Amino acid sequence: MTWNLPNTLTVLRLLAAPGVAVMFLYFHRPWADWFALSLFILAAVTDWFDGYLARLWKQESKFGAMMDPIADKAMVVIAIMVITGYNGMNPWLILPATVILFREVFVSGLREYLGASAGTLKVTKLAKWKTTAQMVAIAVMFLGTGLEYLNGVAMQGMTPAEYASAVSAGLADPIRACGKRDCASLAGDVGLVLMWVAAALTAYTGLDYFRKAQPFLRDDK
Repeated sequence: MTWNLPNTLTVLRLLAAPGVAVMFLYFHRPWADWFALSLFILAAVTDWFDGYLARLWKQESKFGAMMDPIADKAMVVIAIMVITGYNGMNPWLILPATVILFREVFVSGLREYLGASAGTLKVTKLAKWKTTAQMVAIAVMFLGTGLEYLNGVAMQGMTPAEYASAVSAGLADPIRACGKRDCASLAGDVGLVLMWVAAALTAYTGLDYFRKAQPFLRDDK
């Protein structure tokens, strides 16, 4: 392989994937949440730049074509694992997360089985939108998780209703208040909606790949 900038960005994105989880080992919250969010966003941005630069500079390679989807999947899988854990195993989050993880494993298995014929499962534009939706949803969920932790610290034994009243009365930190709703709740709800949207796109693209692979899965008669 050639160590050009696009390939280097892809490898760095792959290395950043476990770094998201490592942040919670070496830093206290909420710093771990903010560092993980920053690293995830930075890695997600490189997902656009490596492909764009490879096409612009005509540096597309087999190595980049292989590693790019692997790096994307590693980022998504590890980030979802961390988020579900720190969101108290919320079933409304676990269900779309399960759809996403199942699809990624299923399509990877299809590509491995097809071998030389895997070219029929080339990444489509909708699949790229799927990846974008996943990354945006995960970033918002990380934001909500970090803010939720700050809310817990700020409440100091108060119920959410008591905390809201304290904020309205100027007795609690208003930074975490977004109008009539606290920022953590708002970010969490938006993140969940985006996760379901990402899961729907993920499931659809998975079915599309399976449909394309069906001619290669039939037994010879």
